[in-house]
Amino acid sequence: MRPPALEQGDLIGVCAPAGPVNPDRFRAGLALLSRHFRVKVPDGIDARAGFLAGSDERRAAELQALLDDRDVRAIICARGGYGVTRMLAQVDPAPLAADPRPLVGFSDVTALLAWSAAAEVAPIHGPMVSQLGDLPDEDLAWLVRMLTDPRPAGVVPWTLSPIGAPPAPGAEAVTAPLVAGNLCLFAHLVGSPWRLDLDGAVMVTEEVTEKPYAIDRYFTQLAHAGVLRGCRGVVLGDLTRCTDPPTPQGAPDDPAPALAAIDERLRTFGIPGLAGAPIGHGNRNVALPFGGRAVVDFARGTVELLDAAVS
Repeated sequence: MRPPALEQGDLIGVCAPAGPVNPDRFRAGLALLSRHFRVKVPDGIDARAGFLAGSDERRAAELQALLDDRDVRAIICARGGYGVTRMLAQVDPAPLAADPRPLVGFSDVTALLAWSAAAEVAPIHGPMVSQLGDLPDEDLAWLVRMLTDPRPAGVVPWTLSPIGAPPAPGAEAVTAPLVAGNLCLFAHLVGSPWRLDLDGAVMVTEEVTEKPYAIDRYFTQLAHAGVLRGCRGVVLGDLTRCTDPPTPQGAPDDPAPALAAIDERLRTFGIPGLAGAPIGHGNRNVALPFGGRAVVDFARGTVELLDAAVS
């Protein structure tokens, strides 16, 4: 189910379901988001408990309160990190199912997107508040469009390169839902109630600070678990600091070894792919309607969005 479209000035809730919030980055993103929507920031969002934004109970209660508040018309996460899978079972999806609203995030928040999809409410894979200040204005404008415009966006202006197995004759272009998320979360959700289903879908994925051998392991695990069975293809976003040893933050990045590992795995599994989508932890993060249908042309390197994120 696609949630109803927002209007500019509607109330958006912000939660911190994963890692602790960096105050400066959070304030910068909040100022940008507030140009378009009223924003509700719960008390305690700046909590910290080691590598988490407070206890599991605090983070779950914060999200639940936003879901219970019918004035809140969308929920955007403050940041990713780690910890969302620890609290999913503590959050009741009934208010979301009864009053569908888009949940927005990526990275560790992939788990929350999967939770929303399991409640049959389509989320948005997109930037979070603490990332907005690092992105170009066009990415914020695109996110606002995803939240407010019920018309499909059409062909996205990306330059993509082929990877993986050559598409089968007659299958150079496929029409399929886009299932978007962080690679390691695709793997870590296997065996849980929120496992992501790629049967008949195109996988859109990205990763940060994972070594090439670990990326190889994630794809291999997904194949062994049967998750890649029926996958129509892969659209690959950023591989940020995915080197061995990890590239220091701010140093020149070299995604080639990680990209080579993915290319080899996809060729082995007979899955076509495209690389270069401006999605992830780099200097771009274009929002996508999770589960929305798209035409992915592996010969031409194009993606056309057929569904909007909202209705």
